[in-house]
Amino acid sequence: MKKTILSLALITLFAAAAAVANPIKKETKEVKTSESNVTWKGYKVGGSHTGTIALKSGALEFDGEKLVGGEFVVDMTSINTTDLEGDYKNKLDGHLGSDDFFGIEKHPTAKLVFKKVKATGKNSYAVTGDLTIKGTTKPVTFDVSVYGDKATASLKVDRTNYDVKYGSGIIGTAKDKLIYDEFDLVVDLQM
Repeated sequence: MKKTILSLALITLFAAAAAVANPIKKETKEVKTSESNVTWKGYKVGGSHTGTIALKSGALEFDGEKLVGGEFVVDMTSINTTDLEGDYKNKLDGHLGSDDFFGIEKHPTAKLVFKKVKATGKNSYAVTGDLTIKGTTKPVTFDVSVYGDKATASLKVDRTNYDVKYGSGIIGTAKDKLIYDEFDLVVDLQM
């Protein structure tokens, strides 16, 4: 019995010493905002619009090679429509920035903070995070893939959760049904 207790104590001691000698190193990798892309696609009755929006800052956190966290700030003032030109583009960009949509004068940034990260494969993760748009924070879930210094994610966002409502001149609730509730974000990160 004494040998068993002594053996267990020695195993525990050696395991603890090995963990101290070879700790897993947590590392935060800053995202290269100028080399990263965020694209959006919004849907409406009879079509859709696409565009880009710039990252202001961002980082992914790793424990060894495993993704464990992340935080991003988006520059809402950079919203840019890419499927239109001229006056139509300028009108839509201005309207998206107005209080009808994202209210960028009062809310110039949006933020995403990872709260839970679960590995679903060698390079893939299911993420739950807190997304803040127009001062409202709601949980979102999405998948992230990481390959070396690159990461990709795509998510659907329900605009109605963030008080993003279309205030057209149409009477009643029909005005808000001209555009679909969800829009897509596709994120390509370079670290």
